[in-house]
Amino acid sequence: MKKSMLLIAMLAIAAIVSACGQGTSAPKEKSDKLQVVATYSIVYDIVNNVGGDLVQVHSLAPIGSNPHQYDPLPADVALTTDADAVFYNGLNLEEGNAWFTKLMETAGKSGEDAPVFRVSEGVVPMLLNSKEHKGEEDPHAWLDARNGIKYAENVRDALIKVDPKNADSYTKNADAYIAQLEVVHEEIMDKMSQIPEERRILVTSEGAFKYFTAAYDVRAAFIWEINSHNEGTPEQLTSIISIINEEDVPALFLETSVDPRSMEMVSRETKVPIHGKIFTDSLGAPGEDGDTYIKLLQWNTDMIYSGLKK
Repeated sequence: MKKSMLLIAMLAIAAIVSACGQGTSAPKEKSDKLQVVATYSIVYDIVNNVGGDLVQVHSLAPIGSNPHQYDPLPADVALTTDADAVFYNGLNLEEGNAWFTKLMETAGKSGEDAPVFRVSEGVVPMLLNSKEHKGEEDPHAWLDARNGIKYAENVRDALIKVDPKNADSYTKNADAYIAQLEVVHEEIMDKMSQIPEERRILVTSEGAFKYFTAAYDVRAAFIWEINSHNEGTPEQLTSIISIINEEDVPALFLETSVDPRSMEMVSRETKVPIHGKIFTDSLGAPGEDGDTYIKLLQWNTDMIYSGLKK
């Protein structure tokens, strides 16, 4: 209830700010572009690639943040209210504290015919196994490039539905983008296959790489299964330290969007180095490593390869 009231209050504030001409979003009459909202940076980038010059996209969760738990700002509420289309991941990503559902209700986009689209439509979900999340869907499907292709196809179809007059452009953009993702998928397959099988174990803080490891024949190990409020417990740390020692793991990896302290403690206890950073829930900052979805996939692949191959 408190969250819902907060969002309602935010909407009122956003409306006042907009009326005073101080809003962060350009009024629709000043732009011919389709106004689009994405819940986080990876979906933002896919929509930008498929939409091209025909769309203006706003990402709710900023780069480097955790989209599992997000508190929308007044500007987010205003932009979502005015958006021609909203894209979200689904698969339990935005449902962590029901922030997305409440935002859609507040923005008037909760109806059956609302232009709100789940980009993971058609993805076969993998399920979580930890006690507190058992049976829930794992949201990190985009780490398998083939699922990224599904995301692009769904974005294409949604944009055509909202803006049919530009269907040819969306189709052309999607075809070109999907072709790039197909190449990336083959590159990942090739590099992972070059790692000796006994070294092909990926240890991360969050268990976000299930889709990746299933697609590319790698084993996954992690401290906690999904970002929540009880990360890095003594039991979780003891468990991963045992796995690392038993499996003779050659390298550890630290995600860019999590607190590094738990993995640093594991590294100290096991004497296994943290080889480098990898991306899960967010792109890199513009102009830096992993600042597009394709670059994210390539960076992760190169980092994992270099850490496990030698």
